[in-house]
Amino acid sequence: MLITSMRTSRDATTSKTTEHEDIEHPSNQYESAERESGPPVPFEGRRIKAAVIGTGSIASGSHLPALAALAAEVEIVAAVDIDAEAVKRFCADGGVPHGYTDLDRMLAEQSPDLVSICTPPTLHRDQTVAALRAGAWVWCEKPPVPTLADFDAVETEEGTESGPYASIVFQHRFGSGARHVRRLIAEGAMGRPLVAHCQTTWYRNAAYYAVPWRGKWETEGGGPAMGHGIHQMDLLLDLLGPWSEVRAMAGRLVHDVQTEDVSTALVRFESGALATVVNSVLSPDEVSRIRIDCEHATVELTHLYGHSNENWRITPAPDAPVEDVAAWQDFGADVPSSHLAQLRDLVASMRAGERPRSSGADGRTSLELITALYKSAFTDVTVRAGEIGPGDPYYTALHGGAPGWAPTTHEEASA
Repeated sequence: MLITSMRTSRDATTSKTTEHEDIEHPSNQYESAERESGPPVPFEGRRIKAAVIGTGSIASGSHLPALAALAAEVEIVAAVDIDAEAVKRFCADGGVPHGYTDLDRMLAEQSPDLVSICTPPTLHRDQTVAALRAGAWVWCEKPPVPTLADFDAVETEEGTESGPYASIVFQHRFGSGARHVRRLIAEGAMGRPLVAHCQTTWYRNAAYYAVPWRGKWETEGGGPAMGHGIHQMDLLLDLLGPWSEVRAMAGRLVHDVQTEDVSTALVRFESGALATVVNSVLSPDEVSRIRIDCEHATVELTHLYGHSNENWRITPAPDAPVEDVAAWQDFGADVPSSHLAQLRDLVASMRAGERPRSSGADGRTSLELITALYKSAFTDVTVRAGEIGPGDPYYTALHGGAPGWAPTTHEEASA
């Protein structure tokens, strides 16, 4: 697949606005009021043109429904897949007008404003760069790219003022529950966060790893820490803020793969809070869990692949004021975490010409923690935030060339 090397001049986003468009009331969203002065508003007066890259299950099951749910805001103009029959079926099932097998041709002919990338991780860097150079914003499935070097290369292609930007699909950050708890912690309503636990213990059998690109550093980037636990770790970081150091262990206990199939870690945050992190694909009793013990209350989220208000629980300390407890436990209207919840936020950022959440430094933090987790596990040292950069072997490969973990032959590395 060719990757375009020229940046187009479609500059639809030249400034920032102070408020997001109201995406809940589409009947008013395109009215163009007369302005005495001021720069144009991005995408004003029209729907955002979106394209989907990769037409597998995540595209058809999550991205397409989210885009379709915002039909008043977003127009799906094209889809791309190297499998001509797959993209033909996807377009027919989803009512997408144009199907392609060549990404560059689609970008040139359709000029999308937003590109959803739903391909395996090893393709994310080149496809994201191609879309950014064509002037499109990007919404890329996790993990964003296989390495920090790749992430930094993508970030250099982003716009400097009002986009385009590349955002990562971290839908667990979004929804009413996460928003409510994030505000409580940020405001110190429940006191300082002290102790936390982050758990992604899922089950994957041999058939799961029979898919050729899974379980390999080159194509998947990492094991359950990278491909599964990244969602809960990202949410933990979103709630607790910057981390400062990590100490970890990893094992390959069941599956015949290059990567790990289980890892554990101890994480210290800049706030002083301490957390344990467990990522596994060996656990028949599957659960995703975050628990945060603050000075005056414990917050716990227990779910599997997505959460709503009912999945959150706040347990107050015995001496917590009753009126405070009532406010803590009032999550408001239920907005479940979902691709749709994040897409709403992303579209609002596009219309405002603002960097979206889970992009740039905000999107990089979970990938940096995972990279540090692997380095700590494979070298038996404590790794501190900010220490992995150019020249560090873990900057360009999450196995870091570690004996027993790095691919042993060229054929194995490129399988």
